[in-house]
Amino acid sequence: MAVEILELHHVGLVCRTAEADPMRDYYSQVLNLTEDKGRGAIPGLRGYFMDVGKQDVQVHMFGKDGPSPFSQGPGKDPAENHLAFAVADILEAEDELKRQGVDYYALEGVGAPNLKQLFMHDPVGNIIELHQIGLCRCKQSDRPAP
Repeated sequence: MAVEILELHHVGLVCRTAEADPMRDYYSQVLNLTEDKGRGAIPGLRGYFMDVGKQDVQVHMFGKDGPSPFSQGPGKDPAENHLAFAVADILEAEDELKRQGVDYYALEGVGAPNLKQLFMHDPVGNIIELHQIGLCRCKQSDRPAP
């Protein structure tokens, strides 16, 4: 059995803190992405969530100048470049990762009170995030109207 991915939710991009505003401006002005103004403050990370058209996908930009406050040690900083996928049940996905012996780390309650995120590396070191569908801001269609 494998983890069942339902959707791509976001791509996370990292820059230096001073580059966060120019990144937002570039993606907004050049690529016509719109800022998700509902993104709450994430302590220690300047950044933006940018909506990609009507695709229910975002680009998350994180500005930082060293390890984030959420780092769990070398190679275990969720605020690095990554791909984020939604799963139907994060606890079932976690059980499957354990069954397969996949090395991962978890982060809970950041961005949303009930959000549990699992992070792992693919064979060449890319970070992959898994989280439960319906608990993040990635999908415009799931957000309440402003």
